[in-house]
Amino acid sequence: MDLFQQILSEMGEWCHTSTQRDFKTVSLRVEGEGLSFLTITLSNFGKDFEKSLDQGFVAHDQFKGFAFTGGLPRLFGGFLELVFDRNSGVLREDASVDAIQCVRQLTLMFAKMAIECSPARREAAIDKYLSCELEVKKADLAFESLHEEFDAMVSLLWSDMFADIDREIYEGNVIPKHGPGATADRLKGNQKFNQSSWTSRLEEVFPAGENLFASYHQYIDDYDRLVFHEPGAEVPVRVITVPKTLKTPRIIAIEPTAMQYMQQGVLEIFEKAMRGHDIPRNLIDYSSQVPNQDMARRGSLDGSLATLDLSEASDRVSNQHVRRMLRNFPSFAAAVDATRSRKADVDGRRTIRLSKFASMGSALCFPMEAVVFATVVFIGIQKGLGRRITKRDVKSLMGSVRVYGDDIVVPVEFVSSVVGSLEAFGFKVNSNKSFWTGKFRESCGKEYWSGDDVSIVKLRTMLPTQRKQASEIISTVAFANLLYKHGLWKTAAYVFDLVERIIPLPRVAETSSALGRHSFIGYDTDGWDSNLQRPFVKGMAVKVKLPESNLDGYGALMKAFLKRSDLPFADRNHLLLAGRPVSVDIKYRRICPF
Repeated sequence: MDLFQQILSEMGEWCHTSTQRDFKTVSLRVEGEGLSFLTITLSNFGKDFEKSLDQGFVAHDQFKGFAFTGGLPRLFGGFLELVFDRNSGVLREDASVDAIQCVRQLTLMFAKMAIECSPARREAAIDKYLSCELEVKKADLAFESLHEEFDAMVSLLWSDMFADIDREIYEGNVIPKHGPGATADRLKGNQKFNQSSWTSRLEEVFPAGENLFASYHQYIDDYDRLVFHEPGAEVPVRVITVPKTLKTPRIIAIEPTAMQYMQQGVLEIFEKAMRGHDIPRNLIDYSSQVPNQDMARRGSLDGSLATLDLSEASDRVSNQHVRRMLRNFPSFAAAVDATRSRKADVDGRRTIRLSKFASMGSALCFPMEAVVFATVVFIGIQKGLGRRITKRDVKSLMGSVRVYGDDIVVPVEFVSSVVGSLEAFGFKVNSNKSFWTGKFRESCGKEYWSGDDVSIVKLRTMLPTQRKQASEIISTVAFANLLYKHGLWKTAAYVFDLVERIIPLPRVAETSSALGRHSFIGYDTDGWDSNLQRPFVKGMAVKVKLPESNLDGYGALMKAFLKRSDLPFADRNHLLLAGRPVSVDIKYRRICPF
């Protein structure tokens, strides 16, 4: 509440409005409702505010739970009057950009705090996951009537890219890869290079002898110990919840080691082909969010582009969508099917057979959903035009259509037909986060009003109170530095002072590994390092502890063979320590300030 009071006061100075009553109201609500008022109720206020900006007025069914004076909510009334008419609630022609940013900052700052939600909300999220699965099965029936136009659009957009991928897989150019994350069979770190299980489905496309063994000698020595799982006995993907917000957890899927191993190899082939073709590179390349953000800014400025957001995006992409999409590319289709988990262990409750293609956690989830969404978007554009589109049409729309996961940008004139197309294929457009009628646009973490950036700074964790809360300290320092960059200097100073009660915070450059204040006036120095011939500063550095994970023999040889670069491993202890960090700490030391 002290932080909220500080930022509320500074925002009041920005807009020359009194905030005393606002703070009193929020204090009373927090006292009665707890932290959920800041993280959930105020967040809903912020979403209604954004929707009001888009529609051009405040509707009577919005801002539920808040008292009104005239046509506007009483809370934050001083700011709202600079954006909407007090009596009618209609958007003002001279709406204040500062006031828009202030309301968004005050209402949405706490919305994404990674806090464990209640068991009831966690259960509700799992129930929603299961009900979504049933809805996907129903959508599959409707999809049968859409095959013809789907096939034609897939051929138009992706045939060249898919042909390249198909050839690469047919020629055996897939190089598998292990990631650092958890797996459903609970192999960790370097243990993954000694995996002893495979599936019969994988064996048909990616033989274990070619992908699992470092040498012919290992093949002879260890092949008999390899366990092949038939389809009915495969390790299911493990669906779990992890903290996201106080309102709802995030649901993720943890893939079996063998599946993730080959998914990463197929993904690498996909990404190489995507960047080698003009249409995919301009429509779905996810190496950068900047193109989507730039298009959102343009849409807010001239009203030409709309930003759409999908609910439960990855969980609504059906396996039938992907199978149909790849049906003319047998090697690619076989690789994707072989590396897809067919069953899921849902939070330890029960095991279900999946109708969706994959949840977040599969390496192929993001690229496959992007291709499917883009295909359906162009089907909607085709309906809007009232004729079959050509490659010339597609290329003319480059720079006006782009898909980044569930963030979609399309020309405003096709919004109705695109939304209708998405819903016909079983997807849900999130109306609260989709914008096309006003001057507000949002995509890939950036928000704009009439061309001005009104993005905000969000607090991700609880504020730290002691040194052992390393993760909270690191997150809070990052939060304070973002406040500073956004011009909220008084609030940034307040947060910095709070952290400095626990650890020192020297001024350092953004590129420094030290925890410190970023400043437009340079960095501090505490001395000169004669060995490295550079200045140093005394401060706190992040120290990550990796779990012990010894690897030698054939497993170590395989790890060397799978390395993508000719350069040595960056970590000389990579055969002793590997995997996700088991702890994060901060240590006082001499550090380069830049």
